[in-house]
Amino acid sequence: MAGDPSTEPVISLRDVGIRFARNRRRKRSIKDLLVRGQLGLDANGEFWPFRHVSFDIHQGESIGVVGRNGQGKSTLLSLIAGVLLPDEGTVTVRQGVAPLIALTGGFQPELTARENIWLVSGLHGMRNREIAEVFDEIVEFSELGEFLDTPFKHFSSGMKVRLAFSVVSRLNEPILLVDEVLAVGDKRFRIKCLKRIEELLASGTTLFLVSHSEGNLRRYCERGLYLESGELRADGKIDEVIEQYERDQGTWVEGDDVDPEQAQELAEISGDDSF
Repeated sequence: MAGDPSTEPVISLRDVGIRFARNRRRKRSIKDLLVRGQLGLDANGEFWPFRHVSFDIHQGESIGVVGRNGQGKSTLLSLIAGVLLPDEGTVTVRQGVAPLIALTGGFQPELTARENIWLVSGLHGMRNREIAEVFDEIVEFSELGEFLDTPFKHFSSGMKVRLAFSVVSRLNEPILLVDEVLAVGDKRFRIKCLKRIEELLASGTTLFLVSHSEGNLRRYCERGLYLESGELRADGKIDEVIEQYERDQGTWVEGDDVDPEQAQELAEISGDDSF
C-alpha cells in the first residue's frame, strides 16, 4: 500500500546523524551491529554510522532498508523506535511503533513468556481486557504454549523470535519495524511471519523491513532506502534501489530482471535468496 504524500508524514528525519564512542555505553551495547563495515574510528575513537540523513514516510508505505553489514541499518530502526537519540538533526515519529529489532524483542530475561506477553503488550498501551482477548492468538501463533511459564532467558534464539514476533505483530501499532531477526529460526515459521506481514500491510500498517533477502524486499516493499559509507545513498522505488545497491557491490547484471513472486517462490524452496 502506497502512502499518501498529501498527508502529514508519520515519520520525518531531518539532517540526522548519530555518533558512537568507546566511552559511551550505547556503543558497547550494540557494538557487534556497527563495527563490521568500513566505518573507521576517528582520532577520538568515534565514528558516525551515518550523517545528514533526511526523509519522510507516510502512513501505509512499505520501506525496505538495504546496505552492507555495519552501514547503520539497525541503528536507523533504533532511532525510529526511540531506542537511540540522534546527535544531530531531528527524528519525529507521529504514530505508535511496534519494533522487532533485536532477538530480545524488549522482553525481560528473568520473566516467563506469559509474564512478558502481558508486560510488553501493556507497555504499548494495551489494556488488560485487550491483552486477554488476543493472548490465546499470540500463544497459538508462537507455537510455544508448553513453554509459557519458562523464563525467557532459557529460550533458544528461534524461540525468542517466535514469541517476540507473535507479540509485536499483535500490538495494533500503526508502524512495524522488522530487522534481520526473521532470518533466525526454521523456514516454516519465517513464511508464517511473512504472511502475517502481508495481512498487516493490507490493513494499512507502515512497514520498515531490514533484510538481505532480495525476494522479500521486492515482494513486501515498494520503496527502498540504501545506506552506504555513512550516507543515504539512494531513496526511491525498491527495484531501483536494489539495482543501485547491486551495481555498487558488483553483483547486478544488466537485463537480469527479477519477478518478485518468482524470487519469493525460489526463496521458500531454497531458504536462501540473500544478496
